[in-house]
Amino acid sequence: MNDAIPLMIQGTHSDAGKSALVTALCRIFTEEGYKTAPFKSQNMALNSYITLDGKEIGRAQGVQAEACGIKATTDMNPILIKPSGEYQSQIVVHGEVFKNMQAGEYRQDFFQQGLNIIKESYERLSKQYERIVIEGAGSPAEINLNDRELVNMRVAQMANAPVILVGDIEKGGVFASLVGTLQLLEEKDRKRVMGVFINKFRGDVELLKPGLTWFEEYTGIPVLGVIPYIENLRIEAEDSVVLNQYATKVDSSKELDIAVIRYPFISNFTDIDPFFEEPDCSVRFVQNVEQLGQPDLVILPGSKNTIEDMMFLHDTGLANRILHLEQDTKTTVAGICGGYQMLGQSIEDEFGVESSYTHVDGLGLIEMKTFMNQQKMTIQSEGIAQFKGKEIPVSGYEIHMGESRYKKTGNELVKLADRCEGTVSENERIIGTYFHDIFHNDVFREVFLNEIRIQKGLEPIFQRASFEKKKEDGFNMLANVVRESIQLERIQQMMGDFSKKMGSHEEEKRK
Repeated sequence: MNDAIPLMIQGTHSDAGKSALVTALCRIFTEEGYKTAPFKSQNMALNSYITLDGKEIGRAQGVQAEACGIKATTDMNPILIKPSGEYQSQIVVHGEVFKNMQAGEYRQDFFQQGLNIIKESYERLSKQYERIVIEGAGSPAEINLNDRELVNMRVAQMANAPVILVGDIEKGGVFASLVGTLQLLEEKDRKRVMGVFINKFRGDVELLKPGLTWFEEYTGIPVLGVIPYIENLRIEAEDSVVLNQYATKVDSSKELDIAVIRYPFISNFTDIDPFFEEPDCSVRFVQNVEQLGQPDLVILPGSKNTIEDMMFLHDTGLANRILHLEQDTKTTVAGICGGYQMLGQSIEDEFGVESSYTHVDGLGLIEMKTFMNQQKMTIQSEGIAQFKGKEIPVSGYEIHMGESRYKKTGNELVKLADRCEGTVSENERIIGTYFHDIFHNDVFREVFLNEIRIQKGLEPIFQRASFEKKKEDGFNMLANVVRESIQLERIQQMMGDFSKKMGSHEEEKRK
């Protein structure tokens, strides 16, 4: 097999829609019959994905691999950066913790090592696939960072990839941001931009055409697609900036009110996605007592810095309010991973794994203590959840640095082949688990929510559509909308021409 033909998607800024467009193109090229894979050299995200061999990569690349119909590997995202404190991040290399580093230390000391890791990963992928869709990060015009960047134009050069630049028209000033980005690029990088996409457009495209004509005449670069704003797009997100789009107030038309605590270091919030598909669930993210109100279900999601996020709960009064809700109003409380640890009596971090603080009191809703250790557990898991007298098969993944120790046993939530995991209270209104994606399991979610419905005097809901099927439908819907909105044949022709041109240049160099 020849080396893959690449295409790189870069944006004028963060949250321009790069991840979703790469996902769409992965599905489109796969539908076109090409063996396709995603690639992002360096990802900064707190939402991660566990590969079959128990390695950790960015959530977006795992989702993009699913859109390609392939299993994700660490070569698709060889470097993952997980912010864990002020100016400090955990560096994950090929799915395993490398070390914690300050931003300056990473740029100064890790650059060449990181570049070598990225090159090796891309070369392996290029030998295995026919198309590689590469995702950039932020903007390629960050001139203060470009001398040592590892994720935009340097990767395009390494892969000999043409670039499509994406601008988000919903934020306003899309032509200014596209033109400004192009003008700030070095000439050799500007030549790699074979076209642009205008993303998240609402309204009549005819009204945009004068702007499109002007842009093409002014820059000499074609507009290869105008992608409409897609309502209710349920493709998993990984960047916490998307949380700003979520509701903080109750949807009064829905009968169940679910409040998700949004602490500063929230991670893997895609655990909550299935609740958005439930017809009677109002899902909102809250940051203070006033927003919390009196929900039917409080969810404490994952955290990259459990101690500091627990301190946030104490400082804001959310901790006391959650205790009051659970004790006095029969609110159900669920904690996942870091949120599970917060349900216990205390969290200890004597090695400074996540925080400079060595101890914090938990909510005390479960008789357990958590001790942070220096070895991270990352594994795909499956077992039998025991809830409401039922035994329910569940699957998910675990990713945590802490070990939780119980004062008593017998209330475990999930039985695995070699151990038990998680806790459910005697009244079954408090559950805690290290199992990410537990609510993606349709039967478990149905039983869990029906108990809350019954407590409220509502009728239970049975046999909801599979969340996995809805996710697959989401891939198809996204791909169909993008396919109809871009000049696909022209893009593929330009990709092939660019690859041939670069190949001939390399041949000339060898001569």
